Amino acid sequence: MGSSPRCRGRAQLHPGAWWLWALALGTAATRTTNPLLLALLVMVSAYVVATRRPDTPWSRSYGAFVKLALAVILVRLLFATVLGSPIPGTHPLLTLPELPLPAWAQGIRLGGEVTAEALTFALYDGLRLATLLICVGAANALANPSRLLKSLPGALYELGVAVVVALTFAPNLIADVRRLRAARRLRGRPDRGIRGLLQVGLPVLEGALERSVSLAAAMDARGYGRTADVPPAVRRTTAALTLGGLLGVCAGTYGLLTAEGGAYGLPVLLAGLTAALAGLKLGGRRSLRTRYRPDRWDVRAWLVVASGVAAAALLALAAARDPAALHPGVVPLVAPTLPLGPAAAVLLGLLPAFVAPDPKEPS
Repeated sequence: MGSSPRCRGRAQLHPGAWWLWALALGTAATRTTNPLLLALLVMVSAYVVATRRPDTPWSRSYGAFVKLALAVILVRLLFATVLGSPIPGTHPLLTLPELPLPAWAQGIRLGGEVTAEALTFALYDGLRLATLLICVGAANALANPSRLLKSLPGALYELGVAVVVALTFAPNLIADVRRLRAARRLRGRPDRGIRGLLQVGLPVLEGALERSVSLAAAMDARGYGRTADVPPAVRRTTAALTLGGLLGVCAGTYGLLTAEGGAYGLPVLLAGLTAALAGLKLGGRRSLRTRYRPDRWDVRAWLVVASGVAAAALLALAAARDPAALHPGVVPLVAPTLPLGPAAAVLLGLLPAFVAPDPKEPS
C-alpha cells in the first residue's frame, strides 16, 4: 500500500532549508578566488543535486544554470581580451590590433596586448560569479517553489507569488523546448539550427501564454489579492516597523563592512531584524489565507542549513587569517594550491546528501 500524502509531505525537506544552504554556499564562493576551492564548491552542489533532486520539471533547471555559468566565464574572458584589463602583466600571449580612442575615453582600450596575468585574473573573477550562479541553480533544482511559497509569511505572500512565478517560468520553458524538440525528431523534422529554433519558438511562447492565463484564472478563482480589514493604527505601525527595520538592517550591514562601524554594526543589525520581523508579523494579519499541512522545520532542515552556514563562516574566517591562500596572486603569477582547512570547510556542504530524505524513495 502506498504512503499517504501526509507522510510523503513529512518526508520532504523544508524548501527554505535548501535555499539557505545554497545561499550559504554562494556566500562562501564570494570569499575566495581560488579556482580549486571554487571548483570544489561546484562539485559539492552538483553531488547534492544529483543525489537529492526530485523527478520534476522544475528540478531539471540545474543544467541550464551550469550553461549560464559557463557563458559568464566566456564573456568575462572575452571582455578581458577585447577591452583590456587594469592588471599589469609581463607574459604576453597575443597582440590584437588596437583601435585609437579619443582623449575622453582614457583608461579604456580596444585590442592591444593580452597578457596571461590579465586572463588569469578574469578567469578567477568569472569563476567566482559562475559558482554563485550554480549554487542558486542548485536551490532551484532542490526546492519545490510552490511549497516555498506556502511557507512564506502572510505579509510576503503577494511578493512570493511573483517570485515563484518568475522562478518557475524558466524551468517550464526548458521542459517545453525539450518536449517540442523530441516531437520534431520523431516526425523527422530538424530541431537544430536557426530554422529549428524559429519553428520551436512559437509553440513555446504560445504555451507560456496559456500557462499565464491559466495561472491568472486560478488565482482569481482562489480569491488571490483579498485582504482583511485592519485598523489604521495597525497599518501605520506595520509600515513604520518594516521600513525602520529595513533601514536598520542596511545601516547595520554597512557598519559591519566598515572598520569605523564595528562598534554599532551588530546591535543596529539585530535591532533592524527584530523590527522588520515584527512588521512582517503584524502585516500577516491582512492575509486571509490558511496553510494546509504546513511544512515542518525538523532536525534535518537544521542540519542542512548548519552545514552551509558552517562552510561559509569557516571560509570567511580563513579568508581573514590567510588571504593569500584564498586569493592566489596573479602579479606575479602563482599556481593556486588547495588549502586543507578551507577545503574541509567546503566539504561540510556535502552533509545534505546524507541527511536529507531521498525524494526517489517512497516514505
